[in-house]
Amino acid sequence: MAMRNYRYVVMSLMALMVIINYVDRGAIAYASGPITSEFGLDKAAWGSVLGYFGYGYMVGALLGGVLADTKGPKWMWMLSGTAWSVLEIGMIFAGDVGVALFGGSALVGFAVFRVLFGLAEGPAFVTINRSLAVWAAPSERGTAIGLGVLGTPLGALLTAPIAVGLLALGSWRVMFVVLGLAGLLWVALWKRVFTDRPADHPKVGPAERELLQAGAADVAARPAGNGLGAETWRTFFGSRSLVANTVGFFAFLYVNFLLLTWTPKYLEDEFGFSLSSLWYLGMVPWTGACVTILLGGRISDWLARRTGNLKIARSWLAFVSLALTGAVFLCIPLVDSPYAVLTLLAVGNALNFLPDTVYWAVVVDIAAARAGTFSGIMHFFANVATILAPTLTGLLVSEHGYGAMFIGAGLACVLGMLAMVFVDPRQKVHFGSHRAKPAVSV
Repeated sequence: MAMRNYRYVVMSLMALMVIINYVDRGAIAYASGPITSEFGLDKAAWGSVLGYFGYGYMVGALLGGVLADTKGPKWMWMLSGTAWSVLEIGMIFAGDVGVALFGGSALVGFAVFRVLFGLAEGPAFVTINRSLAVWAAPSERGTAIGLGVLGTPLGALLTAPIAVGLLALGSWRVMFVVLGLAGLLWVALWKRVFTDRPADHPKVGPAERELLQAGAADVAARPAGNGLGAETWRTFFGSRSLVANTVGFFAFLYVNFLLLTWTPKYLEDEFGFSLSSLWYLGMVPWTGACVTILLGGRISDWLARRTGNLKIARSWLAFVSLALTGAVFLCIPLVDSPYAVLTLLAVGNALNFLPDTVYWAVVVDIAAARAGTFSGIMHFFANVATILAPTLTGLLVSEHGYGAMFIGAGLACVLGMLAMVFVDPRQKVHFGSHRAKPAVSV
């Protein structure tokens, strides 16, 4: 039986997937104490463990985008969700495998499992973007992407109570097993409710099918030669907007992964908070972001309708947000109170998430026919931040103290802010040539 707005069911389940995805990747930060103690890892080594995830994640995003375009998003969802859930469970063996097989080095064992885990999680967001190219009407694209990726801050917010609760109930190994099983349950549910095309789903009625037809037509017009051939790279790098948008997204991810991976240890080391306190204190930096990620998509769509100018709606929204984010993070080393720090973390992260939907929407605005592939390329290069943020922070903290990590975050925001000046979503890519052509409407 058809539903009136079945696409929102799909978007909500995407958000649930992202929650699971983010809890899975962030829970290890709350297990830093027992893991570093058990395997004798110092701060720099622990930063490396957290950063190894990014190496696999970059490649997974790149390949996942291509496969979502060529094999279909449902196929990609099934493979990725199953793989990362199994590898989440496999993390319980990582240190022991390193000791047994890699010359007694637990660090190498964690490196292997974290890289593979990142590879499996990498396709998630590019597959969301590819899915929403047909499951969201162009006029609601920013709002839809905001709902689809709501799980990013919500998952990060819930990581603290879930991880701390599971650690309190058992060991860090029990935590990884429970989280992996939750991912497998989501895969089983998604298999039943999702189809690659809305028109193929019995719960999508005629009115909704007609509303979504424009996005489906764009994707159906996908040119020949999909994949990562020379023409794909020329088209992507021939678009100044796509390249600059990638740099802006890099800045967002740098701040995101800095907070996701280092906030628990920062609060423990600087202010002496215990694990029992972190279940709620770890939530604070993510509270505002859960609101602004939805608000940003709505503001962007509203600006597009009100001004008729996608550059204002996308690029300038991101520019202003990154400028304010950087300013807030640069203030953190100047305050001493833990409550002032937590407030600034919450405000800065909320501002950082305000334009999160913009980076994804720009790819669809410019190149809907290859939304998966081009999202994957953007994600691949931007995800240098998922390696750099935790790894560089480990080195900075070891040499200069925790204040240096917030200065690094501020500088990343300045870089992203300047890049967004050069993003113009009205410049549609012209497949078959590296030239871009201006759009006639928003």
